[in-house]
Amino acid sequence: MWFGFNLLFIFVLAPVTLVFLVTWLISRKIIVVKTLGLIWLIVFGMIFLLEIFHFFTAKKELTREDIYGSYIIDRTKYPGKQADWQYDHYRLEITKDNKFIFYQTGGGKNKAYNGTVKFLEAYKEPRIILNVDTPGYHIINDKPTLYRTTWSFYYVFHSPKFGNVFFKKGKWKPISK
Repeated sequence: MWFGFNLLFIFVLAPVTLVFLVTWLISRKIIVVKTLGLIWLIVFGMIFLLEIFHFFTAKKELTREDIYGSYIIDRTKYPGKQADWQYDHYRLEITKDNKFIFYQTGGGKNKAYNGTVKFLEAYKEPRIILNVDTPGYHIINDKPTLYRTTWSFYYVFHSPKFGNVFFKKGKWKPISK
């Protein structure tokens, strides 16, 4: 369990419980047992609430399997015409055989930039390095930044033309207007 709880138990809860039990053995008053029960009920209730809080606020732990898949532009980061345009024109995919495919679509252009993905083993969570086979595109950089939230994650690619470009895992669907 937690270090702080251990200290609380050793220096507060155990002595208080012992005092209440000795008091009950001497006096045999039921109020002493009820008070002790209430103290422990509060302790277990707080532990339960802390565990629920931790469940809803802990960041997602990622594995390689989480990284594989299709990515689309995250239009929620900076909504507007530029994000919608990027959404319609850029997608990427990371396959299970460690291949990287960046798609540039729209405007009569349909081009794919291929490469490989290398996972850095020195980190607890999977970090990737992209090696693009074909001549690069301004959005593709070799070390995108991974950001985790409570329930998901997203990648940020830095583009000299657009600034930060946000990709989240998802399936591309046309924007309904």
